[in-house]
Amino acid sequence: MVATKAALHAAALTPVAWLGWQVRNELLTGSGGLGADPVAAIEQFLGLWALRLLVLTLAITPLRQLTGKSVLLRFRRMLGLYVFVYASLHFAAYLVLDLRGYWTQIFAEIVKRPYITVGFAAWLLLVPLALTSTQAAMRRLGRRWGLLHRAVYVVAVLAVLHFWWLVKSDIREPALYAGLVSALLGWRVWRKLRPVTPRRTAAAG
Repeated sequence: MVATKAALHAAALTPVAWLGWQVRNELLTGSGGLGADPVAAIEQFLGLWALRLLVLTLAITPLRQLTGKSVLLRFRRMLGLYVFVYASLHFAAYLVLDLRGYWTQIFAEIVKRPYITVGFAAWLLLVPLALTSTQAAMRRLGRRWGLLHRAVYVVAVLAVLHFWWLVKSDIREPALYAGLVSALLGWRVWRKLRPVTPRRTAAAG
C-alpha cells in the first residue's frame, strides 16, 4: 500500500515537475517549448491536469463498484487533494502571469467573462472540500461530510463548462471531458434510481 501511494504521488507530481522544467528552459534558453504564448500554455496545462485528475477521482467509485475492490477508495481523497493543488496553481498562474499583480481586476473579470465566473466558482467549491479532507473533519462532520463532498459533482460540471467556454473553435477536447463527466455522473444516478433486487434467501430446510 505504501509503495502504491508513493507511486501515485509521483505520478500526480510528474506533470507539474515537467512544467517546471519547461519554464526553466524557457527562462534560461528561450527554447520556445511552451509555444508562442507561454502564459496561456502554463495556465491551460495546469487547468487541464486539474480536470484530468478530477475525472480520475470521479472514476474511483464506479471502479470500486464494478471490481468490488474497496481498497480503491483509499486513493480517492489523495487524488481529490491533487485536483485542488492543480486548480489552485491554475488560478495562481492566471493571477500572477496574466493579471500581473493587478489582482483587484479579478472581480471585474469574473463579472465580465462567464468562463472565468464558472471557473472561479468551481475553485471556490473545492476550497471547503480540501479543508475538510482530513480524518478529523470526517469525524467532526459525520454524515454532513458526505453531503458536503457531493459538491464535487457541481465542481465537475463547472470545470467542464469553464473549459468549453474557454475554447474558441475546436471543442473536441472539452466535448470528450464533457462525455466522461456525463458518464460518471450518469452512472451514479443510475445506481441511485435502479430498482433494488431482493437477495434470494436460502430455503428453510
